[in-house]
Amino acid sequence: MTSPVAKAVIPAAGLGTRFLPATKAQPKEMLPLVDKPAIQYVVEEAVRAGIRDILIITGRNKRSLEDHFDRSFELEFYLEKAGKHDELKEVRAIAEMADIHYIRQGEPKGLGHAVSVARDHVGDAPFAVLLGDDIMAERVHALEDMLAAYERLGRSVIALKPVQPAEVGSYGCVRPEAVEPRVVKVLDIVEKPSPEEAPSNLAVIGRYVFTPSIFGALERVQPGRGGEIQLTDAIGLLLEEGVYGQIFEGGRYDTGNKLDYLRATVELALERPDLGPELRRFLDDLLGRGGGTGES
Repeated sequence: MTSPVAKAVIPAAGLGTRFLPATKAQPKEMLPLVDKPAIQYVVEEAVRAGIRDILIITGRNKRSLEDHFDRSFELEFYLEKAGKHDELKEVRAIAEMADIHYIRQGEPKGLGHAVSVARDHVGDAPFAVLLGDDIMAERVHALEDMLAAYERLGRSVIALKPVQPAEVGSYGCVRPEAVEPRVVKVLDIVEKPSPEEAPSNLAVIGRYVFTPSIFGALERVQPGRGGEIQLTDAIGLLLEEGVYGQIFEGGRYDTGNKLDYLRATVELALERPDLGPELRRFLDDLLGRGGGTGES
């Protein structure tokens, strides 16, 4: 049966200041994880979940995102002439994996504003939002589980992950009410609380399935610091009609965080049959020698 959620929105307009100077002249979403840019993992996740209509919200200096998912006839000609058929098949598949559209946010007014500019493309239908900073390992199936929960419950679903008390100040956290195994009803949501004020240790992670009511909620949100429209505030207003949370653990990487970016690179490479065994041997040897010393 076809899912009622047919479109996904990927906000990718941020400046990537946490990764300067690497992001001074290239989008943070194009930083490679092994041999693919981070945003390709996000698009592939949507496609695995059955969503092929994807809108990427971009900003200035993000043209390379569009180029990556477009055909490259010069490169394809070279690969075909050189007999590199596997590489040719791979680069063509990137351009064919989904119907990808683009719109510019215009000015950085926060995540909520970025989602709001998708209104004309999405229309009066439910849709998914996948943050370009958050990479989900293929084994997690977070988006698929959220889409299934939306079909059962008919209300917006947000991804939740248990975090340590010291980490709650970096996320929006919810007050949950158990509904099903790994599914809760969201009774309240608080943006970046202190450990003492946090309603739980369940943090909102960058995957959402929204009813179109989110656009009306975003219109009602008052701009906060820097004139930004916070998506968390709009979700708080959406509690009036009901919001649910899908809980998952593990397999999520915040690639805007340098340590998590390194962890993602290593763990994703370890999962690959062409790289994993040799990389594991190298890491075992490195750790056996007490870490990197700069000596061979």
